[in-house]
Amino acid sequence: MTQPRERLVSVTDTPYYHVVSRCVRRTFLCGEDRQSGKNYEHRRQWIEERIRLLSSIFSIDLAAYAVMSNHYHLVVKLSPGQAEDWSTDEVLKRWTALFKGPLLVQKRRAGDTLLPAERHTLNSLIEVYRKRLTSLSWFMKCLNESIAREANKEDDCTGHFWESRFKSQALLTEEALLSCMAYVDLNPIRAEMADTPEASKHTSIKERIRPSFQLADAVRAHTEQLFLNDFDLPLNPLLAFEGNLTNEAQEGLIFHLRDYLELVDFTGRAIHPSKRGSIPTHHSPILERLGMETADWLDLATGFEKHYQSRHSRRAHLKKSA
Repeated sequence: MTQPRERLVSVTDTPYYHVVSRCVRRTFLCGEDRQSGKNYEHRRQWIEERIRLLSSIFSIDLAAYAVMSNHYHLVVKLSPGQAEDWSTDEVLKRWTALFKGPLLVQKRRAGDTLLPAERHTLNSLIEVYRKRLTSLSWFMKCLNESIAREANKEDDCTGHFWESRFKSQALLTEEALLSCMAYVDLNPIRAEMADTPEASKHTSIKERIRPSFQLADAVRAHTEQLFLNDFDLPLNPLLAFEGNLTNEAQEGLIFHLRDYLELVDFTGRAIHPSKRGSIPTHHSPILERLGMETADWLDLATGFEKHYQSRHSRRAHLKKSA
């Protein structure tokens, strides 16, 4: 029997969840339809961009993702504590990037003076929006509904694009988190869509190795195509690898990026009887392919996260505006 989502998602148990959403009938609505010959590959880019932008709006961090031909995987960290520090203006800025809101919200955003009763109503709305901006269900609603509308518009049809519900799985241990992230990042390898992780399109591991996501391009595309209103927020980076456990507060992943890449490469070379794809044996280890032994790679590996944190991250943005 299907259980209510609140029973499946509890931050007190774990903030980490594996999420899967599939196209209806599992047909190739996001890739190449081998029967009709039509190519829907561009929709995978829609989904990846929407995932990254929504992560910048919601208090939900992305640890891993992979957009496939007929489904996608996410590994997310729910971070409701971030939203607790948001001001009224910050909550409204995030919510109205997705929804215009009632007239009362529009008046506040326009700088109009509100009556005491209106301010009381607005405060109640703010708390509703704040809670929604921490919700995995609302995150998925905002992701899947916009993609479905645009795809149906492109196909000149109506009806379901996604299956009725997304699936979520709690990741209760570090082992579960790490193995799930590797599983997600290796999905294109197992599906024989790529030979190596760094060559796999629309995946978090490629973005970590060779960052290419452009916020301006994504905002422009979504403003025109995917029902995004004014977007004036910094890009939230992928959840950072912070290394080993320390006595200081750690918000990121308690692993080293270098170790994780080695693990993914090793796992991708293992040929499992139930899986059809693997990293070819003639390829050199991933550290050699990426030149990770050189000082240049060390600068890139550490500078990538510093770059995002200093210029784009919402944490840096909030500290700057505080």
